[in-house]
Amino acid sequence: MENKPIARKLRLLSQLMELHDANPFKVKSLAAAAFKVDKLPFSVAGKSFAELEKIDGIGKSTAGKITELLEKGTMTELDELIAQTPEGIVEMMGIKGIGPKKVGIIWKELGIENAGELFYACNENRLVEAKGFGLKTQEDIRKVIEFNMASHGKFIYAKVEQQANDLLQELKDIFPGALIDFAGEFRRRCEIIERLTIVLGSRDEDIAFHTVQQSAIITDVQTENNRVTGKMEGGLAVEIVCVEKRYYYQELFMQTGDDEHVKAILSRAGNTIDQPESEELIYTKAGTSYILPELREGMTFIERAGNNNLPQLINNNDLKGTLHNHSTWSDGINSIEEMALYCRDEMQLEYLGMCDHSKSAFYAKGLTVERVFQQHEEIDHLNKKLDGFHIFKGIESDILYDGSLDYPDEILQKFDFIVASVHSILKMDEAKATSRLIKAIENPYTTILGHPTGRLLLSRKGYPIDYKKVIDACAANNVVIEINANPLRLDLDWRWHQYALDKGVWLSINPDAHRKEGFHDMYYGLLVARKGGLYKERCLNALTLSEIKEVFAIKRQKTCL
Repeated sequence: MENKPIARKLRLLSQLMELHDANPFKVKSLAAAAFKVDKLPFSVAGKSFAELEKIDGIGKSTAGKITELLEKGTMTELDELIAQTPEGIVEMMGIKGIGPKKVGIIWKELGIENAGELFYACNENRLVEAKGFGLKTQEDIRKVIEFNMASHGKFIYAKVEQQANDLLQELKDIFPGALIDFAGEFRRRCEIIERLTIVLGSRDEDIAFHTVQQSAIITDVQTENNRVTGKMEGGLAVEIVCVEKRYYYQELFMQTGDDEHVKAILSRAGNTIDQPESEELIYTKAGTSYILPELREGMTFIERAGNNNLPQLINNNDLKGTLHNHSTWSDGINSIEEMALYCRDEMQLEYLGMCDHSKSAFYAKGLTVERVFQQHEEIDHLNKKLDGFHIFKGIESDILYDGSLDYPDEILQKFDFIVASVHSILKMDEAKATSRLIKAIENPYTTILGHPTGRLLLSRKGYPIDYKKVIDACAANNVVIEINANPLRLDLDWRWHQYALDKGVWLSINPDAHRKEGFHDMYYGLLVARKGGLYKERCLNALTLSEIKEVFAIKRQKTCL
């Protein structure tokens, strides 16, 4: 068992203990231990009780709980508390904004036992009757539940990718001679997947249809015409379209693009694409160059394809470095040296940009001015030590309420580059949120605007901004916009990449890595960058080491004038 699921079990136990009025000291101690386990740079699985007990922040009691969990797959105390707690109450513990104490009031004083009842109570304005709840809290809870309800049946791409690939391989094993591929949202690399569509071309459509129907590779099977629908483990809806091989590429094209794209191409092709031998022939008949699946959204790239002017999309080999990463200096798991060596040796990159949190992020051990200088000394030492690799001195500087950055100019000028990001006071109207970002963008020391909306997919919409005004400001001030590659963010949204590129703005695919393995999130940033039409000539971290050194040097020279 990995650390994260262990930490989640411990955290749930601490929450249930608090809900049931256990000793506050024990609750806090267990919650702190859960946080510690989640952040440990090594696995606790395989450790003996004695070894666990010696880990700072865990102690004898928690070590016993972890040992029991590893040996039995559960904890007796947790099972007993879950048995005493209605299922809906446990579900409510996951609602952002209400901790165990408030859940206890909702349950014991209002008699509400699930999220549906809580949502109804909010709409009926009943929550304000309870102690500690006001209109604002009630509205916040209502919005969170509403958002969660709207997210039902939706999945983040990264969360279903492996499961989807496994299903495709199962089908290929069942039909070794068939033509099989993804279509729909998954093939277009959409960040949110509601339905996994697969097209299967076989010599005998009926046999393929009945084989899939009876194969048990998906559950809740239903059939309609040539389609088999059902669900995967976890609840993702699946649709398998079975056709004869001669119609395969036609069906693959029809099922891949969104409705607007498909209709536009069919119209250009005269609505006659019967039995094409490839998708390329469909686009040739439509008078356009071939449009890659990830670009088949609406009309955005059709005119360019008609003029043979599609971008050469960025690929993994184009990326030369990684910017915006965190180390143990703030809230990261690995040291700067460990991060650098992984980048150089495993990722085969030329440079690493360290951007630990700034002083305002006290919750993430943000760097005081004194610690900034100490970190810079370590980076200077490592740059002399590491062969064929360079570490840049960066910082993720918090954008404060008024749009200013949280270090004075004499400190900001010490960095090679600065990622400016919002982390606090997210609830603003569009005008205020936009002006706040623009002021930060206009700061001459800002190099990159980090995760522009602060969104968390299927969890937090992010603060509202006027995208055009923000992007225009970046263009006017020569500020790069981050594509935060964390699959829960993917922010800047791909729908705004083309507007940014058309305005002359550069983008940067940043993993926001807090541990070595986090560098691999650049893969998801790359997918969404391609979907937005990004090409290497306008991607900051596609520059070579010598090129990006020059870019940073020019930026610093201008701020010193």
